[in-house]
Amino acid sequence: MKRITFKQFLFILPLLTILAVFSVFPIISSFVYTFFDYHTTDPQRAQLFLTNSFNEPLFHQDGTFLGFFLNDEIHAAPTGEEEIRAIQARIADFIAPFEGGSVRRVGNAEADEIYSFIIGIERRLIEFYARYPDVEFLRQEDAFTLLNNMRRRFIEPNFIGLDNYASLVRDSRFWSALRITMVFTVISVFLELVLGMALALIMNKAIKGIGGVRTVALIPWAIPTAVAALMWSYLYDGSNGIVAHIFSEIGLIESPTAMLLTASGAMASAILADVWKTTPYMALLLLAGLQIIDSGLYESAAIDGSGRINTFRKITLPLMKSSILVALLFRMLDAFRVYDLIAVLTGGGPGGATESLSIYAHRIMIGMNDFGYGSTVVVAMFVCVAIIAFLFVKILGAELLKNED
Repeated sequence: MKRITFKQFLFILPLLTILAVFSVFPIISSFVYTFFDYHTTDPQRAQLFLTNSFNEPLFHQDGTFLGFFLNDEIHAAPTGEEEIRAIQARIADFIAPFEGGSVRRVGNAEADEIYSFIIGIERRLIEFYARYPDVEFLRQEDAFTLLNNMRRRFIEPNFIGLDNYASLVRDSRFWSALRITMVFTVISVFLELVLGMALALIMNKAIKGIGGVRTVALIPWAIPTAVAALMWSYLYDGSNGIVAHIFSEIGLIESPTAMLLTASGAMASAILADVWKTTPYMALLLLAGLQIIDSGLYESAAIDGSGRINTFRKITLPLMKSSILVALLFRMLDAFRVYDLIAVLTGGGPGGATESLSIYAHRIMIGMNDFGYGSTVVVAMFVCVAIIAFLFVKILGAELLKNED
């Protein structure tokens, strides 16, 4: 194998950089997050901590508020002003070095010193409040709450190893989402292949006006998925949706509301909308395969008296295996990651009946701010997509090459 030169490497370096930034780095980051209990809304778990850490800015902030609140206690018990001033001075002196700090690792000795300070301030305040049992202090509860918050500025490691993966195995909702995703993928891609092949055969005909037919056929694919889903949601609406009423009249469904308000109806609605939207794309891929077939083969078959079905089975289908493989691979990978269509059309409902893996991952990461477990679901999706690609490329692709040889 010929090795590339340094100049050749520099030529492809921009492409490698783009792949690293936009493909490799997100994958690695998601994989790393799976080993942590990472919640963006919890200051204790909003970063990846491998060791005990200490949040200096929040500790300084809590101490500042504590000193400020103690001014109200002086007004409530003027005779204790000297003692309160001494406590405030002690707080100000101790928290001063932490101003403008960061989240950093602390040793045992420093941690013990900080804990001793908090306990000392707490004892002095308890003694102070005990000396004035008849005084109604305004900030007594707030003071002890802030001291408790200062204790919580010690951040324990949120590294949890394989716990997220263990939870994933036991997560019935994940397995339900995986099953729903597989059902949606297999049925929609199968229908798109059959209808796409029929549409490709029509668009491949050299007849008058075929250019207009091709243009009209591609319109659904050109419409943004979210817009198409919103349009279909109006067509499925139980009150005014024309599609829902037609299906009800011909007996496919019991009532117009069954399209979006029942589990089977919602799944069928999502599949139908996806088939309508993506069949032109499948047809376009298959049309490219049809146009490279030598027309002389069809002429010879016609001379030999071969019928259309036999010609399709003996000539068209074998010569289009590679095109079909590529079309199926692209569509299965795309359908397995479906999000926007279902999110707009059904929102994953009713009762999670159409909740795909992408919808589930989005709800965990964005709705619950749990990026650790959400990343685990995303990694599981990546594994499933890799398995699908492997089966097509290595197994079906190898069989295809073997047949061609």
